[in-house]
Amino acid sequence: MKEKILVTGGTGYIGSHTVVELQNAGYEVVIVDNLSNSNADVVDSIEQISGIRPAFEKLDCLNLAGLDAVFAKYQGIKAIIHFAASKAVGESVQKPLLYYRNNLGSLINLLELMPKYGVEGIVFSSSCTVYGQPDQLPVTEEAPIKKAESPYGNTKQINEEIIRDYVASGAPIQAILLRYFNPIGAHPSALLGELPNGVPQNLVPYLTQTAIGIREKLSVFGDDYNTPDGSCIRDFINVVDLAKAHVVAIGRMLEGKQADKVEVFNIGTGRGVSVLELIHGFEEATGVKLNYQIVGRRAGDIEQVWANPERANKVLGWKAETNIEDTLRSAWNWQLKLRERGIQ
Repeated sequence: MKEKILVTGGTGYIGSHTVVELQNAGYEVVIVDNLSNSNADVVDSIEQISGIRPAFEKLDCLNLAGLDAVFAKYQGIKAIIHFAASKAVGESVQKPLLYYRNNLGSLINLLELMPKYGVEGIVFSSSCTVYGQPDQLPVTEEAPIKKAESPYGNTKQINEEIIRDYVASGAPIQAILLRYFNPIGAHPSALLGELPNGVPQNLVPYLTQTAIGIREKLSVFGDDYNTPDGSCIRDFINVVDLAKAHVVAIGRMLEGKQADKVEVFNIGTGRGVSVLELIHGFEEATGVKLNYQIVGRRAGDIEQVWANPERANKVLGWKAETNIEDTLRSAWNWQLKLRERGIQ
């Protein structure tokens, strides 16, 4: 058995897929999640896929005493992957204080406890939102950090600064910041996928719920952007490919291979796909027609962004491998499996 890893937000969408990949790679995993945007049944699905049941503690990362007790209970945690955060751009514009409290407080609590328990490193779930609307595309890690377009994006920027400042203060930790683009799709087993509580804030689950009839129609926010078809362009990355990047980052950190105490990597495919292209790609991949309508632009949305993932390809030795058609098909299979299970 390899080292023990704490995964906050580990029953969430990206977190759950990452727990599976960590366990497949031989790591022992402890999950902390408050289940605010996920379900405890996810732990069963992780066990079904990997054959191993991760330890699970229902806890809010804002609870410092509770987190302290987790580190004391699971002695020997070597590193943290920190996913736990509120993550919807639109909601963050409506509820900024919720986002600042959740996203900053949870990270500060973890960082404070790391030296006390000898935790060596943290992989932070950051985002391409830190770049704002980049001056040049594809965007590299050297691109300037722009003023955030949303409170959500701002929390990612501030969290990166908090980590850098803490490491610079002499704290005995190291960090890898993974700036990822737009994760979509589901596990090929259709046992794990994106299942938001309530109305989905992200495009693909709303798309698949529309395709299956849960939602009446899908709204495309704007067709008047300066892009080939007028809709926003994003770098859509398969969630399992993304999960594997975290495993590689943990290995790099614990094997002492980091060149700097804080490293940054873009995790994307290097290909920009528009929202309308994605919709047509889904229709082609599944044979299901979508009811969608063009509506006005949404506050906080960036026009176009996609990654230059060369640094992750070369330095981490990681690469996105799954094509968009297979990824969209996996999202649809997950939605069909949810219907089988009676989950709407």
